[in-house]
Amino acid sequence: MTGRVPRGSVFGTILADSGLRSAAVLSLLLGASACTFGPYVAQLAVHNFGLGDRGYAALLAATTFVSVTAALFVGIRTDQTGRRRLMALVAAGLLVLGGALMTVLPSTPSFVLAHGLILPASSLFGQIFALGRIAAQDAPDDLKAGIQAFLRAMFALPYVVILPAWSLAFRQGISVMTIYPVGLGLTLVMLILTWAWWPSDAALAARATRSGLSLRAALRELAHPAITLRLLALGAIGSTGTVYWSVLSLILSPDVGRGTSDVALYAGLVAGAEVPFMLALPILSRGMSRPMAMALGTAIYLVHLTGLPLLAGSPWVWALVLPAAWGGAYILALPIVYLQDLLASRPGTGSALIALQKLLGDLMAAGCFALGTAISGYGMVTVLGAGVALLGAGSLVLADRRKPV
Repeated sequence: MTGRVPRGSVFGTILADSGLRSAAVLSLLLGASACTFGPYVAQLAVHNFGLGDRGYAALLAATTFVSVTAALFVGIRTDQTGRRRLMALVAAGLLVLGGALMTVLPSTPSFVLAHGLILPASSLFGQIFALGRIAAQDAPDDLKAGIQAFLRAMFALPYVVILPAWSLAFRQGISVMTIYPVGLGLTLVMLILTWAWWPSDAALAARATRSGLSLRAALRELAHPAITLRLLALGAIGSTGTVYWSVLSLILSPDVGRGTSDVALYAGLVAGAEVPFMLALPILSRGMSRPMAMALGTAIYLVHLTGLPLLAGSPWVWALVLPAAWGGAYILALPIVYLQDLLASRPGTGSALIALQKLLGDLMAAGCFALGTAISGYGMVTVLGAGVALLGAGSLVLADRRKPV
């Protein structure tokens, strides 16, 4: 890694620093892996592996519990010991293991084990953003925010190419189970590059001191009411993304003249359009506090979420891509910087809060899914998700009138 990060453009700063370059490339590959699996998990769980709606809701809850436990442990532990490289290699290895299990032994038990335990136990996502935070430790605040938005945009960028490619493949009759060997190949590349490129612990130690906090003390700090309230509010905002992924393949179904290829195309267009919006966030959110910007993004995103079941069978459904990408840029990129700022001196734990936010959001989304399908159907799921998100956005704006800790 290079020395002090200078003021300059986001892209130029990332190119000039080996740690930031590593984070950007790994974020790109992790996004490629996520968009290979993500859009089809609900369909596979409900239909192919026979879990049904309730079983899938339970799997969502289990997945997020495992992911946040792993992320918090790794985040706190890396801040304590400074051993970040080993943890990154373990996280990449778990991705390989989950993909290998579903490739070699595809079955309902393997599906539950892979998606409920092995894959969510990988904390690589949070570790990438922690690496970005450490590498940009000496950068000005506006540049730090731009770098994190760039890393999040790199995660979304593969969706532009990979999901449309899957759409074409499925139209040619390729089985949806093909996602697993392809995903396995991507995760193997990630593991190799993590081993080859992840900076040494000595290089990272020069920019991030050890926390000195025990596990109990670190967890007690996270339980501070000011932090807990903000995490709940951010979780409510972020739950909209999980609601979207959980119902997308179920709403764009053969019942309304859609299919797997439409799911891939829609998700790809949304993620691809998010990239320029994320890169433009410093301009789009200028003059607004981060809570206000996230509240605006939530309102825009809900146009897409609630409109999806109403327009699923209409050509107008494709018009929802714009509010999905525009609002999604705010609610996906801004919480990362906001959470890292809450624990600015502990980049591992601060980045692990991303997983805790996701846990809370996914549990809320699982509740919306279970209640919505019990009351009416997938359309009701999106309505409940919208109500939860609006409550969260309003709470965050009100809470942020005080200092967080």
